[in-house]
Amino acid sequence: MTVATLIAFAAEESEHHNVAMETIGFGIIAFVVFLALALVTLSYRNVANRHSRKAEAYARAHANDVQQAGHGH
Repeated sequence: MTVATLIAFAAEESEHHNVAMETIGFGIIAFVVFLALALVTLSYRNVANRHSRKAEAYARAHANDVQQAGHGH
């Protein structure tokens, strides 16, 4: 093939090339990834309250360990 034939062939192929359709796949993949990350984030929702009995027992057992004032933060 000559260079002119290659250029003509490339020009002919570029007319039928739809870049927008190719980029839709990237958007779908990004949406699925963000959806998965959102599900992981939501799975940790309200975790602190799942074991409230253990937390209350720990707080009662260690009530004297906590400084009442002057901790600075």
